[in-house]
Amino acid sequence: MFNIGMSVVSLARFQFAMTTIFHFFFVPMSIGLGLLVAIMETMYVIKKKPIYLTMTKFWGKIFLLSFAVGVVTGIIQEFQFGMNWSNYSRFMGDIFGAPLAIEALLAFFLESTFLGVWMFTWDKMKPVWHSLMIWLVVIGSTLSALWILAANSFMQNPVGYKIDPKTGHAVMTDFFAIIKNQQLWYEFPHVIFGAFVTGSFIVAGASAWMLFRKKSPAFFRKSMRLGLIVGLFGLLGGFVSGDGQMLYLTKDQPMKFAAAEGEYKNVKSPAAWSVVQISNTKEKTASYRIEIPYMLDLLTYHKPSGDITGMDQVNKDLHKKYDKKFGKNMNYYPPVNTLFYSFRIMVAGAGALGMLSILGLWFSRKRKNTIVKQKWLLLLLTLATFGPFLINSCGWIVTELGRNPWVVYGLLPIADAVSPSTSAAAVLFTIIVYFFLFSFLGAFMFVYAKKNLEKGPEAIDDTIEYDTEDPFSKEAFSK
Repeated sequence: MFNIGMSVVSLARFQFAMTTIFHFFFVPMSIGLGLLVAIMETMYVIKKKPIYLTMTKFWGKIFLLSFAVGVVTGIIQEFQFGMNWSNYSRFMGDIFGAPLAIEALLAFFLESTFLGVWMFTWDKMKPVWHSLMIWLVVIGSTLSALWILAANSFMQNPVGYKIDPKTGHAVMTDFFAIIKNQQLWYEFPHVIFGAFVTGSFIVAGASAWMLFRKKSPAFFRKSMRLGLIVGLFGLLGGFVSGDGQMLYLTKDQPMKFAAAEGEYKNVKSPAAWSVVQISNTKEKTASYRIEIPYMLDLLTYHKPSGDITGMDQVNKDLHKKYDKKFGKNMNYYPPVNTLFYSFRIMVAGAGALGMLSILGLWFSRKRKNTIVKQKWLLLLLTLATFGPFLINSCGWIVTELGRNPWVVYGLLPIADAVSPSTSAAAVLFTIIVYFFLFSFLGAFMFVYAKKNLEKGPEAIDDTIEYDTEDPFSKEAFSK
C-alpha cells in the first residue's frame, strides 16, 4: 500500500521532473538547430554555393522533427500540470495567464506560421526572402522561451504581485515588473546560449561520425566546422551568463548557492572550492573533500577574499522568516549531493565541449587534411553530441531542486501545490504511460535522424559541386 500523503507528492514531483527534462531535450535542440539552419541558408544567399542549400535542407529535416516532438512533449507537460498540480495552477493562474497567453498567441503563432511558409515555399520565393522566413522562426522560438522563462522566473523570484485575501491566490499587479524580473535576465540568456550549444553539437557530432565513416567528406566537414564555431560561441556566452547568474544567487537564493558549493558552515575568507565532496546530509557535514585554495572566493566575488554564508545559517534565517507565516516547520535543506554534483557536471561538461571545439576546428582547417586521421577526436566529437543534453538537464536540476521546499519561492510550498483529489496509483499509472510514450518518441527521433544521416546529402542533391582544391573533396579524400 502507498503512503498516500507522501507518495502523491513524491510521485508528482518525479513525473514533473521526467516530463520537464524530456521536453527540455527538444526545446534547446529545436532552437539551436533552427539557428544553424538559418545560418546555412544565409550563407547560401551570400555565397551562392549549392552545398549550403543542401546543408540547409539536410539539417532542416532533423530540425523539423525536433520541433514536432517538442510540441508533443510540451502538451504532455501542460496536461500533467492540471492533473497533478491543480492547487499550484489555481494559485499561479493570474500570474501565468499573461506571459503564457502571449507565448501561445504571439511567439508560438509567429514561429509555427513562418515555419509552415518556410517548408512549402522553396521554389516560390526568392532565396533572400525564403531565408528571412527561417530567421523569423528562430526569433519566434526565442520569444517563446522568453515568455516561458518569465513565468519560471516568477517562481524563483516573485515580483509584481499581491495575495488576494479572499482566495489566497497570487494576483498580478505589475506586468512590467514580471518582465523586468532580474532573475529572468540572468536565466534567459543562459538558456538561449545553451540551446545554441545543443543544436551546434548535434550538427558537429553527427558530422564527425560521418567523417569517421568517410561519408560525404566535404559536406560534413563544412557542417562540423559551422557547428563547432557556433557551439564555441554558445559556450562562451553560457559561461559569462552562468557566472552572472551564480553571483545573483548569493543574494537571491543563498541556500541554493551554498548547496551547490556543499557548504554547511559559514566560510571565512580565504575560501577554498571543493572539486569533490561527500556530504552526510543527516549530520549536515562534509566527510571528504578535495579543494582548490582561494577558488571559491574568486568564483563568488571575482577577488581572493569574501565570506560565504553556509546552509546552516541560511536554514536558521528561513525558519525565522517563514515558519510562523505557514504554520509549520519545513525542511529548507535541498538535496545537497545532487545539487553539488549536478553543478560540477554542468561546468566540467561545458569545459570539455569547449576543448573539443577548439581541437576540432584546429584539425579540420581547410589546408590541413588531418581531422580524418584523428579517429579518437572524431569519436569524442560523436559522443559530445549527447553532452549538451546532460549539461542542460543538470542545469535545470540545480535551478528547480535548489529552491526546495518551494514551488513558488517564499509563497507556495511543494506540499501545498499538489492536486488534493489525485491518488498515488493514478500518478504512478501516468508515469508509466508517459515513460513508454517518451521512449517511443525518443527512439523515433533517433531512428529518423540516423536514417537521414545514412542517406547523406546525396539524397537531397546528387549533383553537389565539390571544391577539388579542398582536401575534403570527394576526389581528394579518396586518394
